[in-house]
Amino acid sequence: MEPLRVGLVGAGPWARAVHAPGLAAHPRVELAGVWARRSTACADLAAASGTRPYGAVAALIDDVDAVAFAVPPDVQAELATGAARAGRHVILDKPIAGSLAGADELVAAVGEAGVASLVMLTLRFSPETREWLAELASGRTTGGWSGGTATWLSGALLGGDYAASAWRHRSGALVDVGPHAFDVLDAALGPIVDVVAATRREPDLWTVVLAHEGEAASTATLSLRVPATPSIVAVDVYGSAGHRQLQPRRTTPQECYATLLDELVELIDSGARDHPCDVRRGRHLQWVIDEAGALTG
Repeated sequence: MEPLRVGLVGAGPWARAVHAPGLAAHPRVELAGVWARRSTACADLAAASGTRPYGAVAALIDDVDAVAFAVPPDVQAELATGAARAGRHVILDKPIAGSLAGADELVAAVGEAGVASLVMLTLRFSPETREWLAELASGRTTGGWSGGTATWLSGALLGGDYAASAWRHRSGALVDVGPHAFDVLDAALGPIVDVVAATRREPDLWTVVLAHEGEAASTATLSLRVPATPSIVAVDVYGSAGHRQLQPRRTTPQECYATLLDELVELIDSGARDHPCDVRRGRHLQWVIDEAGALTG
């Protein structure tokens, strides 16, 4: 079968570490080219990946079947909406947009074009998380889960590959790691239907209280400015069925991305468009982010 020709938009740390090598290595995918706002970074990544640098994003979109994005949320929303309208499948970073309005426009474009979409919610593509969620689903038959907590504490903005990221400094942990935490709590306890409370204190320390469909409630604590090495990532649920903790992920981001690509190819081959991590999931998480942000002023 002909490979899926994918163009990569972005040449930052995540594009270099995950997208480019993953696209280049996948047996059903061809990394057809790279475009980035910084031409030198674009050329360097294209050379390292054995592909072509593009001088214009429109030219890249014209030449491919699908586009993978590794750019700031507001930039992604505009470019991905254009790519979807051009009939290109999309691999989206989280959050999918800079606002709920941008997310709604992107969802509409994907739906109207009938293209496939997946959001790179890394935890959801790991076997550890999938096994844990399956166990929780079986536990609902013996009484269910009434609460949960997610903790994500990192020093990513204090040093390292992402310390120079302007949009992460501006938006903080709520926007960067919040989607991961909210997504897993939502998948474990049921759909989030309300953001009950949210606070932001130094150092970029967010506490978000969530209400889920039914009577479950959860709390997420997030920061990118806590000098925790390694990062602390923990998710727990509890209730009459007992207590279950998501075990630390052993699967690498690169392996999770390979699974995402497998599932994108399956969606395209089958003609299916529904997936637990498609653009509509991204829109739901955008709503949670926007609600929490509004509560903190």
